[in-house]
Amino acid sequence: MEFAELIKTPRVDNVVLHRPFYPAVEGTLCLTGHHLILSSRQDNTEELWLLHSNIDAIDKRFVGSLGTIIIKCKDFRIIQLDIPGMEECLNIASSIEVFLCLFSRIQVLQALSTLDSITLMYPFFYRPMFEVIEDGWHSFLPEQEFELYSSATSEWRLSYVNKEFAVCPSYPPIVTVPKSIDDEALRKVATFRHGGRFPVLSYYHKKNGMVIMRSGQPLTGTNGRRCKEDEKLINATLRAGKRGYIIDTRSLNVAQQTRAKGGGFEQEAHYPQWRRIHKSIERYHILQESLIKLVEACNDQTHNMDRWLSKLEASNWLTHIKEILTTACLAAQCIDREGASILIHGTEGTDSTLQVTSLAQIILEPRSRTIRGFEALIEREWLQAGHPFQQRCAQSAYCNTKQKWEAPVFLLFLDCVWQILRQFPCSFEFNENFLIMLFEHAYASQFGTFLGNNESERCKLKLQQKTMSLWSWVNQPSELSKFTNPLFEANNLVIWPSVAPQSLPLWEGIFLRWNRSSKYLDEAYEEMVNIIEYNKELQAKVNILRRQLAELETEDGMQESP
Repeated sequence: MEFAELIKTPRVDNVVLHRPFYPAVEGTLCLTGHHLILSSRQDNTEELWLLHSNIDAIDKRFVGSLGTIIIKCKDFRIIQLDIPGMEECLNIASSIEVFLCLFSRIQVLQALSTLDSITLMYPFFYRPMFEVIEDGWHSFLPEQEFELYSSATSEWRLSYVNKEFAVCPSYPPIVTVPKSIDDEALRKVATFRHGGRFPVLSYYHKKNGMVIMRSGQPLTGTNGRRCKEDEKLINATLRAGKRGYIIDTRSLNVAQQTRAKGGGFEQEAHYPQWRRIHKSIERYHILQESLIKLVEACNDQTHNMDRWLSKLEASNWLTHIKEILTTACLAAQCIDREGASILIHGTEGTDSTLQVTSLAQIILEPRSRTIRGFEALIEREWLQAGHPFQQRCAQSAYCNTKQKWEAPVFLLFLDCVWQILRQFPCSFEFNENFLIMLFEHAYASQFGTFLGNNESERCKLKLQQKTMSLWSWVNQPSELSKFTNPLFEANNLVIWPSVAPQSLPLWEGIFLRWNRSSKYLDEAYEEMVNIIEYNKELQAKVNILRRQLAELETEDGMQESP
């Protein structure tokens, strides 16, 4: 069944659109199978093209024969449509509500591993209007990433043990593991780790050869089950005479409670060369409730200062930021300052684990602060590592129906990256707009990059053959210019962000961008870019003059010589 078959009224004239910071626009509203479109047929007037998948919730009200629909989007926008005629308004509203119900059903089916309905989503119908220069699906393959550090060490290898996704459904077909561990041992370790997520290489620190590994929790249970192959694998990552750290992203109490359900943590008696550290990072509904409270506080314009600060604190959003950044800094410190390898996991190893491994690499690795390096990080540590985007980003802050698997895990990660970018504004090749763009496409997109929950599902959906990669669009020169930081100067050093509360402000570019105008900030940014470009041109001319002067001096010297 096509979505278009559910539309009762596909077109309404004389609809008035109200948006933040834009004048009201009257035009024709069209409802298609995947978009809500308003066209004013006026030059220099921006049209509204809104994906149905970007709609989080709607409200409707009536005054006489005039109906109003309030659309609340996953990117936190709130849009108002004034529609003449009660019947037309009801038909438009009911069609949107049907779409929302269908998308909600798709998320439920996705959680039940029923993938057919996902092929009704817009990325399967989208055809690019730009020339595809680069196939983003093949831009960051595991083999290419392995080559970046294989020249520095011979202790690691690529394993194809998960080629058919039989060992671990949430891992990619190719993973990097210690060379001394064979595939048969990996299969045994997979039965000992949650979801089959055996320890794999996340990051190799060329400076001292230390590594970050990640995995799911060990299935020790109440009987203290152990696995010799697991112990051998983890110890294989240690250099002679070195110790390692296991960073568990759960509190000790939570980790102990999971033993009753068959989970658990590494017993120090069986891993004597490893010290276990518990750093509690919240998950699931706690994060979702935090986001809801934060967006509610940001949208309420009636607060006085005390009320605003109180609601901001009550959301605990910045507390979550601090917890994640603190743990990432700890991981980076173990690697760079203490010369110790680390293993990171929580319960599944698909949420807080990935936040920490990714942020630790941004702290340690200059390449991760470049545009392509950050794209590779998203691919390696989020998409290929099995973060369930389809489930976590199913709804945003406005939806009334909340599923247990929804949580703004990726948004929290992007917020943490923005915090570091703000503290080190010259060390990142990308700007804030790049992070905002990734947030938007994770929740609603015409591209297939964030569809599915893991590589196995993306393979079954044949996304590479049937959809376009986000990176194919982003990496066009015309688009890259929008996301490039004009202040960037390559910094090959480790950067250490402050996690003091005074250093962690609210990310206004995400949470307040629809509540107050950024006109003057945008103008100031454009002026800064112009000044930087002018200085570059001036410096280039100075360099040319210097070369010409040097050539003239050389010619004079040759003429004077006998």
